[in-house]
Amino acid sequence: MLASQAKKTAAANRALKKTELENRKGPESHPEDDYFEQDGNWRAMGLAAPARRALVDQGFYQLSDLRKVSIAAIKDFHGMGPNAVRILVAEMKKADLSFRS
Repeated sequence: MLASQAKKTAAANRALKKTELENRKGPESHPEDDYFEQDGNWRAMGLAAPARRALVDQGFYQLSDLRKVSIAAIKDFHGMGPNAVRILVAEMKKADLSFRS
């Protein structure tokens, strides 16, 4: 019984320390915050975070921006997986847009 109480106490202490560290850092220090304001359109489509970051890093902030690039180039972006490519192709078709040839 003493061992289980010690484990529970240790877990509670770790959780408390983690919360204190997060509060000290503040919300502005989270790495995802750099992309949060810029990737809203991509997040709404259901793209995973690596794909959203890849698009933002390349300067693409909305679906119409993708007309400037070919599908082959998009597939080469680091973080762009097959599911993200499928989502982008489907969204481009819905919006009656096409990738560069």
